[in-house]
Amino acid sequence: MNALRQLHRVISIGIILYFLQACATLAVVPTATSAPVLPVATQIPLSQQVMLTLISFREEGQLPTYTISAQTPKFAGVEDERAQAFNKTVSELVQHEIGYFRKNVLAQMPTNPVTSGSSFDASYVVIFQGGGVWSLKFDFSGYADGAAYPYHYSLTLNYDLEQGKKLSLEELFPTDSDYLEALSRFCIAELSKRDIGFYGGFQQGAEPTPDNYRNWNITSTGLLITFDEYQVAPYAAGPQTVTVPYNELNTIINPKGPLAMFSH
Repeated sequence: MNALRQLHRVISIGIILYFLQACATLAVVPTATSAPVLPVATQIPLSQQVMLTLISFREEGQLPTYTISAQTPKFAGVEDERAQAFNKTVSELVQHEIGYFRKNVLAQMPTNPVTSGSSFDASYVVIFQGGGVWSLKFDFSGYADGAAYPYHYSLTLNYDLEQGKKLSLEELFPTDSDYLEALSRFCIAELSKRDIGFYGGFQQGAEPTPDNYRNWNITSTGLLITFDEYQVAPYAAGPQTVTVPYNELNTIINPKGPLAMFSH
């Protein structure tokens, strides 16, 4: 009997140990877990990657006596071809005006200066930047040695950096809209309120022609139109600017164009 009890005890202990081992094995079986959700990569707009710097240039010479100075904007920080295309565009713009001065002013000057010599200066200002659009205004001033006074004029550049192209005025409006008439009507009304001699024969400078509205800038409140000296007023009155509010243009703004961000 003792032997039988001993056998039963051994068998019972063995069964218990078997179940304990099975439970321990089950306890360490890993449970399935979901893979971590990784953030989706987003493309950073090019306008947020670049840094607008400037290149300064100055040149002096004799026979004839002259000074040329210029500031040219340049995007730095990336090698993107769209930024390089912008740099090429503004460089050519400024260099073209310097070349015009050399050919049409310096080439005509006597070797012995009448005054302090001739001069030319180019500068720029960023009027607006937003949504990939950069709007710049270039101001040029020149003086021909011996002249009574210097001259001034402007050129503008509106550039879509994300698309890598210069914007045209006609892109802002549908093809069937009479946008020049709308701009002209507002500008004439504004200029007629100023004591600048507008109605002394300068009305034609604000008529609805592409050349009259060649200098425009996108701003946060409206289209800034620049009229150079002599265009809509005598020299003494200087250049004139008019901002055409976007609420005056809402009905003709291209809903798929650069001004869509301002339309209501």
